[in-house]
Amino acid sequence: MVSFTVAEYNTYPPKKNTPIFTKVIYEGNDEVYNKYTLEKDEFFNPILQGCYPDPAITRKGDDYYMVCSSFAMFPGVPIFHSKDLVNWTDLGGVLDDITEFNPHDTGISQGVYAPGITYNPHNDTFYMIVTAFSGGLGNIIVKTKDPMKGWGSPIKLDFGGIDPSIFFDEDGKGYIVHNDAPDEGKELYNGHRVIKIWEYDIENDQVIAGTDKIIVDGGVDITEKPIWIEAPHIYKKDGSYYLMCAEGGTGDWHSEVVFKSDSPKGPYIPAPSNPILTQRYFPKERENKVDWAGHADLVQGPDGEYYGVFLAIRPNEENRVNTGRETFILPVDWSGEFPVFENGLVPMEPKLKMPEGVTNKTGQNGFIPNGNFTYEEDFSSDKLDFRWIGLRGPREAFIKQTKKGLEITPYSTNIKERKPTSTLFHRQQHKNFSFTTTLNYQPKSEKDLAGVTAYQNENSNYVFGVTKKDKDYYVVLEKNYKSNRQAELKSEILAAQKIDWDNSINLKIVANGDKYEFQFALKGADFKTLGVTVSGDILSTDVAGGFTGCLLGLYATTTNDASPK
Repeated sequence: MVSFTVAEYNTYPPKKNTPIFTKVIYEGNDEVYNKYTLEKDEFFNPILQGCYPDPAITRKGDDYYMVCSSFAMFPGVPIFHSKDLVNWTDLGGVLDDITEFNPHDTGISQGVYAPGITYNPHNDTFYMIVTAFSGGLGNIIVKTKDPMKGWGSPIKLDFGGIDPSIFFDEDGKGYIVHNDAPDEGKELYNGHRVIKIWEYDIENDQVIAGTDKIIVDGGVDITEKPIWIEAPHIYKKDGSYYLMCAEGGTGDWHSEVVFKSDSPKGPYIPAPSNPILTQRYFPKERENKVDWAGHADLVQGPDGEYYGVFLAIRPNEENRVNTGRETFILPVDWSGEFPVFENGLVPMEPKLKMPEGVTNKTGQNGFIPNGNFTYEEDFSSDKLDFRWIGLRGPREAFIKQTKKGLEITPYSTNIKERKPTSTLFHRQQHKNFSFTTTLNYQPKSEKDLAGVTAYQNENSNYVFGVTKKDKDYYVVLEKNYKSNRQAELKSEILAAQKIDWDNSINLKIVANGDKYEFQFALKGADFKTLGVTVSGDILSTDVAGGFTGCLLGLYATTTNDASPK
């Protein structure tokens, strides 16, 4: 494990000059949701907007639990609960103990990703299995009898590769499947991967040495050199075993494929109808474009029919991915031999029919909102909403909710560092949005800054806030960026304006697709844009790389370098 403790989080930030944020309003207003209004029996797709990729799902009775990737965000592996696959509540994160999962020094696209979650009826236990790219953990599994009450400590598993999931057969035996490299010397091409299976010792929570076997080599047809067969899940139906995997990489050739066998350890025969889900064959300029669909998991719904959750993206008008990989759902037709995602092989629609008897309560009574919505946070609640997250460490290490608002104790780290930063993050969930906050703050020097950030990763972000130079106060906008062709990170002050400071300012990030503006207002005046409209290109996966979406943050630091000239 990384030797970085909670005590260190609580001692190295300075304890004075604390910025206070008194309100945040996030408002999403995408055209598609205005155009496609819902009927009483409909709901919007995706079901989780913003960076919630790689979903996996399980069921116990009437309760559904779904997990997603979180990378270096904290807590790790967000988990959600539903009774009907439409209305979801946020339960926080599975890996919420910094002493056990510590992504302290990882890039944002490391940490943990591609979790699996499975309920084992034989011992009434839930299992969450995931690959952790931090702290030397590797593949781990955690267990609980009740996901509402938290999870046990990670158990390190003795195998390599990524994307593990666990399957329990009717006879009580357990199996783990995962993506791995081909045997040494047998890699045939770039992107050649295999799916392996292990028998699992349920009593000792470990794979059984020597039981590993390759059950898929390359993909559906290795002669066509398929890439990145991954994200495997095993299901049993009518006495047969089905292996479903993602294939084609996580970009525009992403897809879902399925195989069948008489035994959990194979041999597995691919379905003649593969792929069973993809968006790769359609015109690039199609309306309401959804793309990159794949990395799926199946579950039986409350109506007895099958459903599949999967990741996909909604690019903006420049075909860039700023909201990240999101969680979608589709009904699955399994009336024939193999499952097929209904309308998963045609351009996807933005809304779906609900399962029989379900009422759409999204955005009400604690259920996660969907479509266009406005979320207001005044930080007066005893329990901060789980939508607010830390990066590389817990949010609780630097925030304090007071009668005045939310205090952020500034760390002596900068947003550009691969370290925990004193930034409370909220995912960008729409192409068109505004993110507004009120800041009360008294910077003491140009090393002090508090404000907001639009953040794709440590090398691609905008910083917008208040600082001091000599005896004057300034609002500044900094762009930090590093492309694949650049050797070094570049930081540029795009605009700065001296202000008459009375310790309070309203800050706003506004996006219309690829166009972002950073606005401020003093003393009740109207908002005005600092500098000019800028491109959101560096906030996209396409330009910045990695696997996450844009995060919007309340940020404070004592190592500011965004100083006006």
